[in-house]
Amino acid sequence: MGWEPDRDALRGRVAVVAGATRGAGRGIAVALGEVGATVVCTGRSSRTGTLRSDYDRPETVEETAEQVTAAGGTGVAEVVDHLDPDQVAALAGRVGAAHGRIDVLVNDIWGAEVLKGGPDRWDTPVWEHDLDDGLRILRLAIDTHLITSHHLLPLLVARPGGVLVEVTDGTTAYNATHYRISAYYDLAKVTVNRLAWSQGHELAPHGATAVAVTPGWMRSEIMLEAFGTAEDTWRDAVDPPDGSAPTAPPGFADSESPRFVGRGIAALAADPGRARWNQASVTAGELARTYHVSDVDGRRPDAWAAMADEEATGASG
Repeated sequence: MGWEPDRDALRGRVAVVAGATRGAGRGIAVALGEVGATVVCTGRSSRTGTLRSDYDRPETVEETAEQVTAAGGTGVAEVVDHLDPDQVAALAGRVGAAHGRIDVLVNDIWGAEVLKGGPDRWDTPVWEHDLDDGLRILRLAIDTHLITSHHLLPLLVARPGGVLVEVTDGTTAYNATHYRISAYYDLAKVTVNRLAWSQGHELAPHGATAVAVTPGWMRSEIMLEAFGTAEDTWRDAVDPPDGSAPTAPPGFADSESPRFVGRGIAALAADPGRARWNQASVTAGELARTYHVSDVDGRRPDAWAAMADEEATGASG
């Protein structure tokens, strides 16, 4: 038998996943639902059409909440623009009135994938990069997290044991020695890691924990579309059954579903010794090894470890 989540590990706990419409945010929200949590799922993309996302995509925050409930938790959809302090303050008021606290807060807000651009736009020097686009990348990646923490962390420290997760791309150690796509993207991802560290310093006296978590090569909806595949056929993008040319590079074989990082986060949140992670910067693969969780297909991929091995081999060669 393969690994199965403990369906009651977070039963009775309240989580807020900020930026839960798609990608890692949706995977994390559903994984928290798998272990029984009540999950408030926030985002701009809604069936109501009241807010506009930076993406023109079909996923909605209501769909995420429904998937949380179907997984065994209780999903609650909240349409929120996390760049608007008044909207986030109002969200905090509603969550506080309904639940009185937050046990898990996940800052997964991003929304700059289009602005980041594809590989043909990477390595563009800061003086050639569009300034307005660059500054919006920073606002979407950093301001949203600070606004959300400002208004929601009072509910997290209402009683000891809370967990704050800052979702980013790359660990502190990796990002310290690697240039990441552009000055703006690089700064955004380094900053979110540091934000987890600094917030951990502030949360520790209240018995709460902050940790930065990076997924590996994640099969988000956008990524699957880019390689012309779907979640149930993603392996064909690396090794087509008809012998045609692959649509994805070989490294995609080490990819993970969005649920994978979520399962690691859910296990961390349920761990009575979770305070040992305070101020840490970890990968989804590291959490999976520690807590013995598996992806939806039973695998335990670790794209970051694979990349480190390749770099070490190249350096020694």
